[in-house]
Parts: sequence; C-alpha cells; structure tokens
Amino acid sequence: MNFNIRGENLTVTTSLREYIERKISKLERYFDSQIDSEVHVNLHVHNNEQVIEVTVPMQELLLRAEESHSDMYAAIDLVIEKLERQIRKYKTKVNRKNRQVSEVKRMAHSTTVQGNTVTYTDVDEEESEFDIVRTKRFNLKPMDAEEAILQMDMLGHNFFVFSDSETGSTNVVYKRKDGKYGLIEQES
Repeated sequence: MNFNIRGENLTVTTSLREYIERKISKLERYFDSQIDSEVHVNLHVHNNEQVIEVTVPMQELLLRAEESHSDMYAAIDLVIEKLERQIRKYKTKVNRKNRQVSEVKRMAHSTTVQGNTVTYTDVDEEESEFDIVRTKRFNLKPMDAEEAILQMDMLGHNFFVFSDSETGSTNVVYKRKDGKYGLIEQES
C-alpha cells in the first residue's frame, strides 16, 4: 500500500502517520494478495471534531469511509471498523452470489470483470452557468444491479453508474425516498 496522508487545519505528526499506516495495513489480512493501490487519507478538524476520510481504490471494489470523534486516534479506530464491515459485507455478498451462479456462468463472468478505477480531478475552469466543482472519471465495471446496489451502499452514495454484465449497457441504480431502490436502464 502507498499512503497519501493529508491534514487540513492540523499537523500530521510522525506518530499519527505511523498509527494510520499500521491500522490500515491490517486490512490486507482480508485479501489473498497484498493490496497494491494508493490509500488516500484526509484528516481535518471541523467544529472541534476530528474527522478522518479514507479511500482505498482496489481492482474489485472501492472502499471509502468517514468518521468523526473528539479524539483523532478514536476516529481512526472507528473508520477502520467501518472499512472492515464493508469488506466483510462485500465478501459475504460475493460468496453468496458465487454459490448461486452456475459454474458456466461464473466462468464467463470471471473473464469479463475489469477493475473499477476511480480518478478524482478538481476542475479549475472558467465559471459557467452551472458550477462544476469536481469531475469523477471511472471505468464501468460489468456487474448486475444487485452488486451495483451493494457498491452504492458501501460508498454511501444515493446512486451508482455501472455496466450491465448481461447486456453491456450503461445503467444507474439509485436509492428512492421510500428506502427502496430504482434502476434506470439504457434504451436499445
């Protein structure tokens, strides 16, 4: 893991940096191989609350969690617990799905899965009528609607764009106000 640790309104001390790196490195025990990605950690103070945001883009999923506490070390522990829950939930869902899918379909699916890479770019262009403050670019990972909902929930978003593994079309799942989910499919 490569760590990118930033502090806003606070100084990232050596002991704080080492504590973060040690705690996040323990997440590797949940995976068969070593995590080879950039771990983005953003620390800041907001209204006397210590806030930590952690983003770990990986080939199969994107882990993201945010926690706040009056003590930064406690916030770090809380965010690690949240990331561990996300990993366990994802692995349980994937294992359950793999048991239900036939062997032929599983082999076809495993050959089409590509990484879900996320790149964040801050846009500093002339102001227009609509103020775009951030642009996100990512490769659409082929998946079904159920897996897209899982990814959306793990990210804490209200919608998620994905490529349908059966049709190859671009679709969107979203969370409705009644707590249920909606699916927007591309017309043929």
